Amino acid sequence: MRFDGGRPDLAAVERMTETLESRGPDGRGAWSQGAVALGHRRLKIIDLSERGAQPMTDDRLGLTAVFNGCIYNHREVRRRLEDIGHRFHSDSDTEVLVKAYAQWGRQCVDLLVGMFAFALVEHHTGRVVLGRDRLGIKPLYVTQDADRLRFASTLPALLAGGGVDTSLDPVALHQYMSWHGTVPAPRTVLAGVRKLPPATVRIVERDGTHHDHCYWQPSYTRHSELGTDPALWREAVPDALRTAVRRRTVADVPVGVLLSGGLDSSLIVALLAEAGQEDLPTFAMGFEAESGEEGDEFRYSDLIARTFATDHHKFMIPTGRLPAALEGAIGAMSEPMVSHDAVAFHLLSEQVAKDVKVVLCGQGADEVFAGYHWYPPIAAATRAGAPAAYADAYFDRTHADLSAMLHPAAASARDVSTEFVRAHMAAPGADTALDAALRMDVHALMPDDPVKRVDNMTMAWGLEARVPFLDQDLVELAAACPPELKLDQGGKGVLKDIGRKVLPPEIVDRPKGYFPVPGVRHMAGPVLDRVREALTAPEARRRAVFDQRHVAALLAEPDRHRARRGASTLWQVATLEIWLQVHGIH
Repeated sequence: MRFDGGRPDLAAVERMTETLESRGPDGRGAWSQGAVALGHRRLKIIDLSERGAQPMTDDRLGLTAVFNGCIYNHREVRRRLEDIGHRFHSDSDTEVLVKAYAQWGRQCVDLLVGMFAFALVEHHTGRVVLGRDRLGIKPLYVTQDADRLRFASTLPALLAGGGVDTSLDPVALHQYMSWHGTVPAPRTVLAGVRKLPPATVRIVERDGTHHDHCYWQPSYTRHSELGTDPALWREAVPDALRTAVRRRTVADVPVGVLLSGGLDSSLIVALLAEAGQEDLPTFAMGFEAESGEEGDEFRYSDLIARTFATDHHKFMIPTGRLPAALEGAIGAMSEPMVSHDAVAFHLLSEQVAKDVKVVLCGQGADEVFAGYHWYPPIAAATRAGAPAAYADAYFDRTHADLSAMLHPAAASARDVSTEFVRAHMAAPGADTALDAALRMDVHALMPDDPVKRVDNMTMAWGLEARVPFLDQDLVELAAACPPELKLDQGGKGVLKDIGRKVLPPEIVDRPKGYFPVPGVRHMAGPVLDRVREALTAPEARRRAVFDQRHVAALLAEPDRHRARRGASTLWQVATLEIWLQVHGIH
């Protein structure tokens, strides 16, 4: 979108669109009028015909749209629009969005249930409207200067357009190193790229001025009519979860499940089976053991597959494949991510995409229902003491320790990560310290850690991942749930109550599991070689983000230097540098 009276750079839009091919391998389209040009890559999930192609223009309404994601209740919204008098030419949820905007303006998002990022162009005003779903499940990156605005589903697509300030943002770097790779919206590690925050509609006028409207934020207070009666919550949460799972089966293609064998993904399988789903495709992955640590949880996923007679697929990855897999996973990242399971999700998605185009997965349950081990100590704090308790339990390192690691030119003079936590927790609402922590995790941090990871790794193979535990109604319900019910039974108590009725007891009572990638966690030989190569490369030395003496100490003793919660400091440092190099940022 141009603000200076010029025409959009169609060659740049073409390059950006080409970069998104893996996210949309089923079709491509372009549109341009006046100061605005749009490009789109399509993944066919709803309405497989060409009537659902994008960019989608309704000349009568004077609107053109590009859309990413799925509106799960598109049929219900469509019927409401038809009752008003709108006529449809496709079965696409994109057309529902176009007509919903024509009818209700920016308030149309209040009616939409789903995951989405979109751009709408008003032909008669030249105004561009950007929108993102409530939990930030679908990404939307923007770069803007005095002359133009560009936006895309990935950061690398913006880089392909050119003209992006790729210097590092010191505040984002501080957050990245404080919160194990997480940089919340609106920042990214690059100073010239920002993200539209979740639950936000942005109206961009022809002259470049814009206005943001946040359209959703649960209060995290005890406003529910369910009160504190555990029996009522044990009825309400399963009903909401059933609805969340059912909504995410809306598709014109087969739907599968990523099955780790943990409580969350197992509940999804159980509820689909309860609803009558037969021969459900399920998928699991494991890695070779390393340094005595097991690399798979097949005994649990196999048990669920047998219990519910799923069409189960499992894949074992040898350690020797990790270096190439690392490169592919980091190349698929819109922003650097330090979680080891990004590699696993990338490899698993490659296999899964050969069989299905849509999968459900269990991400988000630990944040929504307080499943992580750091929540009990936070819950013990006073409401006023929540920020300090959160920092003690969650931060990777102190501001002083981080400052000692960084080159002075890359360091932030202030403890900006702690300032962010204090400001977020000071907002109205959130009755208790745990409420404040969960509100920040679910709405500020989670979209840029597990949610972004799953989206990036699956969409790299044209695979759409849906997350039932991030259903808006389920999240609202959980936000009002008394903290003690969530913390019960070692965390996720209300979910474990559901599990005891529908799952084998071994699944409900098993220790908390993660997607283990021992070869990365323990810096197996080939992984360490790649890390050393990246951190000693000429561009890393020129960039000088980290103090070189500190880098030398990390490389000398890779397993010794750990963040507070045990993560490898070397891996955090190396992932950032490898990501910058893979994406050609010098």
